[in-house]
Amino acid sequence: MMRFPLLLAVLCLLGALRAAETAPAARPNILWLVTEDTSATFHTGYGDPLARTPVFDRIAKSGVLFERAYSTSAVCAPTRASIITGMYAPALGTQHMRSNVPMPDWLRYFPAYLRDAGYYTTNRAKTDYNAAVLPGTWDQNGNQAHWRNRQPGQPFFAVFNTNASHESSLHKRVELVTDPAKVRVPAYLPDTPEVRADLAQYYDRVAAADRACGEVLAQLEADGLADNTIIFHYSDHGGVLTRSKRFLFEGGTHPPLAVSFPPKYRHLAPGAPGSRSTELVNWVDLAPTVLSVAGVTAPAHLQGRAFAGPARAPAPAYTFNFRDRMDEAIDFSRAVTDGRFRYIRNYRPEQPILQHVTYLWNMATTRELDRLRAAGQLNAIQAALFAAKPAEQLFDCQTDPDNVRNLAADPAHRATLEKMRAANRGHLLRIRDSGFMPESLLRARAAGRPPVLVARDDAAYPLARIIDTVDRLQLGAAPTAAELAPLLRDPDAVIRFWAAHAVLSRRVAADVSPLLRDPVPIVRLVAAAALAGSTDAAKAAAAWPIFAAALEPTLPAEVKLEALSFLTALPARPASLRPLIEAAAKPAANASGENYAARAAEHLLKL
Repeated sequence: MMRFPLLLAVLCLLGALRAAETAPAARPNILWLVTEDTSATFHTGYGDPLARTPVFDRIAKSGVLFERAYSTSAVCAPTRASIITGMYAPALGTQHMRSNVPMPDWLRYFPAYLRDAGYYTTNRAKTDYNAAVLPGTWDQNGNQAHWRNRQPGQPFFAVFNTNASHESSLHKRVELVTDPAKVRVPAYLPDTPEVRADLAQYYDRVAAADRACGEVLAQLEADGLADNTIIFHYSDHGGVLTRSKRFLFEGGTHPPLAVSFPPKYRHLAPGAPGSRSTELVNWVDLAPTVLSVAGVTAPAHLQGRAFAGPARAPAPAYTFNFRDRMDEAIDFSRAVTDGRFRYIRNYRPEQPILQHVTYLWNMATTRELDRLRAAGQLNAIQAALFAAKPAEQLFDCQTDPDNVRNLAADPAHRATLEKMRAANRGHLLRIRDSGFMPESLLRARAAGRPPVLVARDDAAYPLARIIDTVDRLQLGAAPTAAELAPLLRDPDAVIRFWAAHAVLSRRVAADVSPLLRDPVPIVRLVAAAALAGSTDAAKAAAAWPIFAAALEPTLPAEVKLEALSFLTALPARPASLRPLIEAAAKPAANASGENYAARAAEHLLKL
């Protein structure tokens, strides 16, 4: 008769133990140490003998170092938008630098799910999400945010950002610790004293960022929390010298990542202490991984995978990066890597790799490149930075870590090219990449709504058809005027844009004059850019009023910036446009305190 009460008691005890496993007190603390603009290769753990990163190396030795970790983008705001949402920014329309677009009602930033589970969430202090900080994300957000402000015994998720290695740290020369004679100058940069000094100063700034992370670890240990805390140490993206940050080469997209697990949580780790993982990791994986090690179920909309914890999923064969507008430089490229080969699909190949970006020109290395370009003293690899780029690039990062030998046309690598091209197409469709809509068109279609709603509407945005059309127009033989004619009349403005763009970028002798009356500004502008270089004087003259109208003060900043971008690429402009360009150069900052159209106008006036 005693068996049933005893059984009931045992079941109750087991239930209590199971509940305790997921109770807040049983969950690990999670600490993020985040540096800025730091490539993996500037860390001792990745084989650089000149690096001084003992804090990162210590975390790697007590945890797992990830050899193939990649950021979603090569610049801060779009990457941080991807990290906080767990989604690739082009899926949400947050891919353009400091674009500040609205988020859909169904989306929450991932720390909110930790808060639901009892975590105290803090961020110190950079957000830069390309969108507003959503309510319910952080218990504390700012320069005073700290785990020390939580309730006793409450688990925490704490982010500490340091900007010691940020690009701005190279805007002024300081006394150097690293010997410039010992740095390796990559093939795409000129070997001059200025470039060597920038590289040496960057080593010093990476070391300073490492020390800043060490100060946070010292606080953790002083509080007796190290044995209960899982530590992620990473950088938002690579950097920082010219052609790394902002660019889809290895230097811009391959930051460091090490994660340490104290003994009591070692069962959550993807490897033994001191091990090195060759699995592909992307920064969209950070959100699901943190939720996994915290024992929190990840929402279905996340586009990454957990690489640690009970929800750990198999590594993919490929991972992906994106590049869109970088400050005032309009561009559109996507990249795929398998950890060895890097494929880059440039959808705006008429744009040079190194467009003028005011902030980037604050660096001595960039100015040195520009000076040597003007003097005709760059070698072929370096001069290519200022020329139009191929629609496809393929690099073997094992034999060519600087990504300077394009294998896209090499028959020996044709199979790799086709596989990665197909992987890119599949990824674009899977995430519903909004990038094929130029920024002004995306905003116009969204009409104040979250851009993701536009990107997910296949009736309004038939993405498969658009991708296939653009590939046909850009890859292989140039399209004929007969092929372009129906596309130039297509009901979809996106198709009309790309058809007119083909006339511009591939010099097809097709008549785009009717598009000067198109209802969509960006379609009118690309048609005007194609006609401005025409040998037909009447057609060329018809282009200039389109640019003048786009520079009117009442038009959106995105339209102005697109007009200025096309004008910058043209060899000459009529004097009648100068007053409008001067007016566009007058400061009128957006919600982020930026005015990229003004920067573009200022540069154009100097040409």
